[in-house]
Amino acid sequence: MKSKWSRSLALLLALALIASLSVGCAAPQEPAPQEPAEEKPTTDVKAAMVTDVGGLGDKSFNDMSYAGLQRAESELGVQIEVLESKEPTDYESNINQLANAGFNPIFAVGFLMTDTVIKVAPQFPDVNFGGIDIFFENPTPNVLGLLFKEQEAGYLAGVVAGKLTAMPDVDPRINDKKVVGFVGGMEIPPVQKFEAGFIAGVKSVLPDAEVKSVYTGTFTDQQKGIEAGKSLIEGGADIIFAAAGATGNGTAKACKDNKALFIGVDADQYETIEGIGDTIITSAIKRVDNAVFLTVKDAVDGKLKAGENRVFGLAEDGVGLAPYHDWETKMPADVKAAVDKAIADIKAGTVTVPESK
Repeated sequence: MKSKWSRSLALLLALALIASLSVGCAAPQEPAPQEPAEEKPTTDVKAAMVTDVGGLGDKSFNDMSYAGLQRAESELGVQIEVLESKEPTDYESNINQLANAGFNPIFAVGFLMTDTVIKVAPQFPDVNFGGIDIFFENPTPNVLGLLFKEQEAGYLAGVVAGKLTAMPDVDPRINDKKVVGFVGGMEIPPVQKFEAGFIAGVKSVLPDAEVKSVYTGTFTDQQKGIEAGKSLIEGGADIIFAAAGATGNGTAKACKDNKALFIGVDADQYETIEGIGDTIITSAIKRVDNAVFLTVKDAVDGKLKAGENRVFGLAEDGVGLAPYHDWETKMPADVKAAVDKAIADIKAGTVTVPESK
């Protein structure tokens, strides 16, 4: 019995030795090939921006302009900087600081910085300045106006409002009066173009609709936005489009509190107005981020052409409508089709949207 056990043990040890030798002699596995590290783009271009008094965090023009710069930093390797303006008196000193630090191009955000850019640009002839929402009558060779066809985005918002206000069965907040409203901030060209486009869009689908407008004279007073919204709702408006900056956020609140519907502006305000929910139908957006990025890209590519005003519309992906979000599933197909047709007609040139009333 002992002899048999010894033979079995010897056999097991022999098998174990053979197995270990097999492992030891096996060809080493080659490491899996690694993807070559993606090279980050590099450039000598340094791009910067000066905010208006709304500063970063406005969830509108300043944030969108900065998003364009950040995209340029990520995709093009551009060094970026932003200086915030607390008061209008900061505009000139901020631009001077950036120009002296070698930034080029420099973006001035907002119509209210027009005079500052006109004054400062000649002092830095080798620096290109991009004016967001600024039209330059006689731009110097280093000044570029970056403008948008707000009227086209306003028109699309008007098509939505005009169609929906005639459909009281779609939502209990829609009445049978066929009245919609517009709230503007200051009476400056970009806002007036939004209004003109909105009115034209409404009338294109509902000729007998009434469009009531209120201007608050400010982009920063939410209380005035609330008051303007309430006055329009009391006047029969069931859908209000506001092009009034932070003032418009007050109008959104008035709509939510008084059972009316709201259309936002500039950015997708479903994402920026907390708790707005299905009070907001959509937003007429301006792709300021695209305008900034494309301008910086031209600088990187050596193709930047200043001394002119450049306009971004539907065809250039410069304006449009935000998603319907909470309204996506209940938005009537007829409304969506009307918007799609309007976009196609504008891009084809068969519809030209007016810039003024």
